[in-house]
Amino acid sequence: MTLDSLPSSGLPQGIHSRFVEGVNGLRMHVLEAGEPGRPMLLLLHGFPELAYSWRKVMTPLAGLGYYVVAPDQRGYGRTTGWDADFDGDLFSFRKLNLVRDALALVNALGYREVEAVIGHDFGSTVAGWAAVVRPDVFRRAVMMSASFSGAPSLPGPLPLAPSPLAERGDREIAPTAAYDIHAAMRELPRPRKHYQMYYSTRPANEDMWRAPQGLHDFLRAYYHHKSADWAGNKPFRLNAWTAEDVAQMPTYYIMDLNRTMPETVAEEMPSAAEIAACRWLTEAELAVYAAEYERNGFQGGLNWYRCGTSGIDAAELVLYSGQTLDVPSCFIAGASDWGTYQRPGSMEAMRDRACTDFRGVHLVEGAGHWVQQEQPEETVRLLTAFLEDSL
Repeated sequence: MTLDSLPSSGLPQGIHSRFVEGVNGLRMHVLEAGEPGRPMLLLLHGFPELAYSWRKVMTPLAGLGYYVVAPDQRGYGRTTGWDADFDGDLFSFRKLNLVRDALALVNALGYREVEAVIGHDFGSTVAGWAAVVRPDVFRRAVMMSASFSGAPSLPGPLPLAPSPLAERGDREIAPTAAYDIHAAMRELPRPRKHYQMYYSTRPANEDMWRAPQGLHDFLRAYYHHKSADWAGNKPFRLNAWTAEDVAQMPTYYIMDLNRTMPETVAEEMPSAAEIAACRWLTEAELAVYAAEYERNGFQGGLNWYRCGTSGIDAAELVLYSGQTLDVPSCFIAGASDWGTYQRPGSMEAMRDRACTDFRGVHLVEGAGHWVQQEQPEETVRLLTAFLEDSL
C-alpha cells in the first residue's frame, strides 16, 4: 500500500509532509520546515512517537534560519520498507543501522553535514551514536529525555536479557548477569518486571495494538502517565541498579509482573476534565498518533528494544569501546521526567566520560517525558542558546 503524505490541514503552518525515496532501503516520510539549502537540523523521535512529535518546535527553529527535518524513523508512521513481523528482520533495527538511516537521509536531501542532530527518548540514543560514528556529518548533538552513556567496555556488557527467551516471547525473561536484577524483581514482595523486558516479548505488540480500552485511550493514558500532568512524577537519583532501588520508579518503567502496559496505564487514565485541560496534546493531535499506530501497530518500535535486550546492539557497539562523543553536546529533559534517572549513573557517565565537549544538563520545569511537546517554548529557547553558543 502506498501511503499519502500527512494532510497540511493537520500540521502547524510552515510544516510540510513528503517522502524521500531510497533511504537505506526505506521510503522515508519526513516533516520539514524552512528552506532547503539552509543549514540543516535533524530531529529524531522516540517511542511511541512520530516525526509529528516535533511539530511544536519545528517552525520556531526554522525561523532561526535552519532547514528542519524530522523523519518517521524505521518502524514508525508513514515510513515503509521495514519488516513488521516479530519473526522478521530484527537485525535491521540495530542502532548502527538506525544511524545509517539518518546518514542516508542526510545524503538523500543533498547535504554533507547537519548543524545538529537532536534526538528525543530512543532517538536520543541514535543521535548520540550518529555523532560518535560520523562527527564530520553530525556536527553537534542534543540528547533529550534519555542520557547517552557512551560505548560499552570490552568485552561488552551482558544483554539486559538473553535472546532465546526473548525470541520465544515468554513474558518472564531470566537474565544471566552476575547480579540477576530481573530475577530479583520477580522475588520482590510486589513482583515486578522491567518495561524493556515486557517490550521484548511476543505478546507486547498485540497487547498495545488491541488494547482493551481502545488504542486512543491507551495512548492517552500512556502519554499522561509519563507527563508532568501526572502528579506522581517526582523523580530523584537512584542509588544503584538493584531491584529494590529501581522498584521506586513508576509502573510505566517497573511494571507489575503479570500486567500488560495497557493494564498498567489504565489505572492512571486522566479524567475528562484533565483531558480537556491538556493543551500540549489535544484530542485532535492524539488522533494523529492513534491513526498511525492503528495502521502499523507497535512492533517496529518494539524491535529497537529487542536489539538491546537480545545483545545484538552490544555485540556491534563494543567495536567503539573507548570512543567518545567529541562534538558539542548537551542534554535536555523535563524536570518531572523519570527517564533522566532510570538507569543509575548514566547521566553522570554522559556528563563526565562519554561526551568530551558537554555543554550542560537542562531540566525543564512543567515538563515530564514529552518535553518538546509539553514545554515547546522553553525547549526552543534552550536549543537556540546551545546552537548559538556552540558555533
